[in-house]
Amino acid sequence: MTNFLSEVFFLDLEASSLAPNGWPIEIGLTWIDELDELVTWSSLIRPHPSWSTTAWCAEAEAIHRLTQAYLGIARPAEEVAAEANAMIADRLMISDGRKADARWLDQLLATAEHARGLPILDFDATAMRRFEGDALDALYTSPTRRRAPHRAGPDSRRLARAWMRTRSRVGG
Repeated sequence: MTNFLSEVFFLDLEASSLAPNGWPIEIGLTWIDELDELVTWSSLIRPHPSWSTTAWCAEAEAIHRLTQAYLGIARPAEEVAAEANAMIADRLMISDGRKADARWLDQLLATAEHARGLPILDFDATAMRRFEGDALDALYTSPTRRRAPHRAGPDSRRLARAWMRTRSRVGG
């Protein structure tokens, strides 16, 4: 039987704003490797020319501590999309912001003419199916003890670490 955690990526994206025309500014993926260790990949994203700069939000900038000027020297969206697409392949992804992350991931992948193959699973719904009782309580206690940095790599790793610790307690 395969390990569920070895078959998924924990996904997080940060964005220019939560507005409908907002766009991704950073992507983070965390997965478990063959040594049962967490691996995290993340990348800042230079805005694609087709993305509206009017979707920039000063509050989001303050939260992420990323400026438009700083993103201007990040890797181009198409390059980040191609690399992310190669890693994601046909693996399941879990996100605690599934709807927004799906929209931003699709927007990112489209810059390189890629499309997501599988749906993104909701962290909460998936947790409810896999854990119960004290294990479920532990899953939610672990990430809430640490303040979310609102950066994609550390946020995806935070989710994966909580899941991995819970899994080791219940063997699932």
